[in-house]
Amino acid sequence: MLTLFQYDFMRKAFSVGILLAVIVPCIGMIIVLRRLSMTGDALSHTSLAGVAIGLVTGMNPILSASITCILAAFGIEFIRKKFPKYSEISIAVIMSAGVGLAGLMSGFVKNAANFNSFLFGSIVAITKFEMYLVIGISLLVILIFVLLYKELVHMAFDEDSAKLSGIPVTIINFIFTLLTALTVSVASRTVGALIVSSLMVIPVACGMQFGKSFKQTLFISVFFAVFFTVVGLTLSFYFGLKPGGTIVLTGVITLLLSVILKRRR
Repeated sequence: MLTLFQYDFMRKAFSVGILLAVIVPCIGMIIVLRRLSMTGDALSHTSLAGVAIGLVTGMNPILSASITCILAAFGIEFIRKKFPKYSEISIAVIMSAGVGLAGLMSGFVKNAANFNSFLFGSIVAITKFEMYLVIGISLLVILIFVLLYKELVHMAFDEDSAKLSGIPVTIINFIFTLLTALTVSVASRTVGALIVSSLMVIPVACGMQFGKSFKQTLFISVFFAVFFTVVGLTLSFYFGLKPGGTIVLTGVITLLLSVILKRRR
């Protein structure tokens, strides 16, 4: 079992995977409560456009994906405010734009293998720069989430009530949108753009099966995300599977078992 830790790339994969497993459910919990579960999907697909732009222009794909994700995240927030009763429209519009731009720009990418590695992630092949980037963003997300915990919870359940309570909703929305975009862009590189949204929603769904309060559900969600990551990486190492897909399928199976267990109880 411990032989996989003899390899430097697996140690880096576990470090990055566990860090992401801690911060992604924190973002996902707020998104799910705001009925915007598909936001991660829209941003991750848009990040592919950023990756393609980076590969075509010679810019670092992670940085270009981050910039594109930030613009897309604020685009979703802008459209959501224009259609407050139909907030899902914002996700559909941005996802369509992201997929269209990614499809267009991918035609100009010379090395298709580089672009394809972002589709399903390459957590075992991350560079030191990417690892430090994940560490930095993870610490930033945890710090801000702890500092703005009460405000984010209040806004997640009732944004209008939060405004009346004197919470600076516009500023906090701006910060949260920025954190979401950064988290998705980094996770897209390591876990995969096509499945990063699953890692945002599935642990939270599992946590909701057992948690009796927001805080309890959040901790259970993080536990499940770490569990999926550790099991997925271990199985992928010993059976030669794709890490990102293995992590998500582990989560789906666990969610199904959780639902069955809850019904029996």
